[in-house]
Amino acid sequence: MEKKHKSGFVNIVGNPNVGKSTLMNRLVGERISIITSKAQTTRHRIMGIVNTEDMQIVYSDTPGVLRPNYKLQESMLNFSESALDDADVLLYVTDVIETIDKNEEFLQQVQKEKCPILLLINKIDMTDQPKLEALVQEWKTILPQAEIIPISALSNFNVDYVKQRVEELMPESPPYFEKDALTDKPARFFVTEIIREKILLYYQKEIPYAVEVVVELFKEDDEMIHIKALIICERDSQKGIIIGHRGQALKKVGAMARKDIERFFEKKVFLEMFVKVEKDWRNRDNMLRAFGYRLE
Repeated sequence: MEKKHKSGFVNIVGNPNVGKSTLMNRLVGERISIITSKAQTTRHRIMGIVNTEDMQIVYSDTPGVLRPNYKLQESMLNFSESALDDADVLLYVTDVIETIDKNEEFLQQVQKEKCPILLLINKIDMTDQPKLEALVQEWKTILPQAEIIPISALSNFNVDYVKQRVEELMPESPPYFEKDALTDKPARFFVTEIIREKILLYYQKEIPYAVEVVVELFKEDDEMIHIKALIICERDSQKGIIIGHRGQALKKVGAMARKDIERFFEKKVFLEMFVKVEKDWRNRDNMLRAFGYRLE
């Protein structure tokens, strides 16, 4: 008998800093989402696609759920909430550190979900067995319909079992994307994400959160990719910090980003970066739409 094709959307949701992006990269087997120790690293809904001959699994990494303080965060919450609408399987990621009642409103939406839910308790290497067992019991009362799986995304513990359960839960369906697709995002998107990751790692305080990256030029030939990127910030003082004394800070970030971009595209890269001030861009509808955020 011919094996039927299975396809579906597996959406990863949860609070900030619980390890969603690390898990996403493990599940996809590629570095799709940027990872730092700072909260709110992921701003968009990013798809990573796993293809086999008879299956296509479309994983989605989403921004951490938070109460919005400005329009950019409202858009980030929209991406997280939209992931509840089209999931064939929902991966709700928590960890052994956060309190269970954090962001109760979002949790109440998850409780109403009709699709299968795998509740993944991450970072289990940071607790002991009795505490973990108590946490599992607590989650059973809150999400009784969920299958609870303790994991460590960082050390890859139980991730293969999560993959196995996802495959078993996939509905029969033709593929949603081309079978050689890895993501729904264009090449430019990954350039902006890599640069943004380096900004998150290099600068402190409000700088990483006040910054957006735009690729103005992405020109590829057989030998090299020429990229011109614009770093948008909100104030002149931020621009000065990003550039640094005699441009040293910007050069350092550019060198770090170029190495990762070359690794990602497996090609030499010539990267130019400039800094521009757009006052209060995080609250301006036209700017947010231009940067690809959903406003509803």
